[in-house]
Amino acid sequence: MYQAKQQGKNTFQFYSEKLNAESLERQTLEFGLRHALERNEFRLHYQAKRDIRSGQITGMEALLRWEHPDLGLVAPMQFIPVAEETGLIVPIGKWVLRTACEQNVAWQQQGLPHLCIAVNLTARQFVDEHLLSDLATILSETGMDARLLELEITESLLMQDVRKTLQVLTGLKELDIRIAIDDFGIGYSSLSALKQFPLDSIKIDRSFIRDVTSLAEDRALTEAIITMGRSLSLTVVAQGVETKEQADFLRDNACDEFQGFYFNKPVPADQFRVLLQTQTTRNDTGA
Repeated sequence: MYQAKQQGKNTFQFYSEKLNAESLERQTLEFGLRHALERNEFRLHYQAKRDIRSGQITGMEALLRWEHPDLGLVAPMQFIPVAEETGLIVPIGKWVLRTACEQNVAWQQQGLPHLCIAVNLTARQFVDEHLLSDLATILSETGMDARLLELEITESLLMQDVRKTLQVLTGLKELDIRIAIDDFGIGYSSLSALKQFPLDSIKIDRSFIRDVTSLAEDRALTEAIITMGRSLSLTVVAQGVETKEQADFLRDNACDEFQGFYFNKPVPADQFRVLLQTQTTRNDTGA
């Protein structure tokens, strides 16, 4: 009995220590996030989207990174939920949008191709009452062509409040901004549900792509998503493509674009500029 009590006490102590550690980590992240913008600790990395047939870069996604002075590089999955819960994601998100637009305009001014840049919106950002006015201001002040900005929202967010979603998406389209559904497939939206929204593209969730060459169910679902997207005249993008076999499958099934480590990892702006410059040079020389 004493041993059982002692084991129970040890278990309780273990969980208490774990909870205390998690609480301390969250406090550290929240405190750091409140000062990260003013300390210029955020960075954007860029990952190419490529045409499935030619391999040409057709656009890029801007991905947020946080270089914490003590913790080092903090993964988005660690700090984005904290930023979302505290509301800090709104000013951070505005910084991301402005920085992405400024960078895209800078590349264009350097003679690089005019490509679409994608930025993720979280649920908190999507329902923010100032979203549309903030976007209009950012586009105006940076000189960014709105048609070259694509905002990504998740499939689950799309279906939470259809009336509110339609209102926001309509406002985005009035600004000429492109709209993509991110992580598509895990919410099982129907064709009839999708066609009510003014969408431009869908991005197949990476969980389907990971096993697309080995699991019949994932193959069938991926094929169905591609067919659905094409029937709605949407650009279909596969995320998380890491192997030649995955790319070949997507090419054979008429997917439009893909994104993933098979061709490019997310890289800082200076490295991404080299990718764009290399492609431009090859196109100019016919190589």
